[in-house]
Amino acid sequence: MNEGITIAFDNKELLSGICGANDGNLRIIECTLGGFITARGNEIHYESQDEDASKRFRLMMDNLITAVNEGEHPSPAYIRSLAEEKGSDFTRNSMIQIPHGFNRVYPRTNNQSLYIQGMRENEICFCIGPAGTGKTYLAIAHALQMLLSKKMRKLVLTRPVVEAGENLGFLPGDLAQKIDPYLKPLYDAMESLVPYDVINRMEETRAIEIAPLAYMRGRSLNDCMVILDEAQNTTKEQMKMFLTRVGTGTRAIITGDTTQIDLPRKSDSGLLNALDILREIEGLNFSFLHTCDVARNPLIKKIIQAYNENEK
Repeated sequence: MNEGITIAFDNKELLSGICGANDGNLRIIECTLGGFITARGNEIHYESQDEDASKRFRLMMDNLITAVNEGEHPSPAYIRSLAEEKGSDFTRNSMIQIPHGFNRVYPRTNNQSLYIQGMRENEICFCIGPAGTGKTYLAIAHALQMLLSKKMRKLVLTRPVVEAGENLGFLPGDLAQKIDPYLKPLYDAMESLVPYDVINRMEETRAIEIAPLAYMRGRSLNDCMVILDEAQNTTKEQMKMFLTRVGTGTRAIITGDTTQIDLPRKSDSGLLNALDILREIEGLNFSFLHTCDVARNPLIKKIIQAYNENEK
């Protein structure tokens, strides 16, 4: 065992911010990097035989010191993101702060960071990746940030009404009630990000609109955020129709998983077609998430890998 790294602090608030409640932040770093971390008096000491881990620890400490000095209160989510990004500044640069939200949202991987940057910098952003990679969650987080900070007047949520192997039959109620089961994943994401009364207030003021993709024809959407989820189940015609609805000042985010196409013929997927013919158009952004970006549950990553290997 080498002599390790010792960092002394002359500011108790700085030390407390880095360590977290009951040294919880240090435990997360320790579990991620390996080695041993101890906090005694005004010092944090790290020991590891892994030189790469020691370098990552130094980078993380530099990042955390800067963050706390700038008024940040590093949460466990921030620490995990920072640890998985190997100390990269992507974590802080790509953080999503939602007004009235529960917590700040941090990317967990480099690809997620690039996805967030893509949404910020482009009018139309595609994100393709398997289940659990955060493509819908991050899209909702970004859209809520834009809406609740008054940068956009409205959030439109839509998806193709295609059943995944089950026939749900006739659904009673008005339009919103009929499509609600299909949009439940989007609402699940919203409810984990902001209080329900905030969502309810936005619905009452019609700042949130839900619509089946088929009902988008003939519309022109201006000054709003639009999220098209499960885009792998759009037809080529539907994708073209959706993209040509994007009006002045509108930002569109299209998410999908090309391994879960429920159309009779996978070759008819509008998402696959868009990937093929739109990749070179300036102003469109394509982000790709992979199994290594799964953030939902570590077990999900293994499940996806097992299915991928079985299909080869």
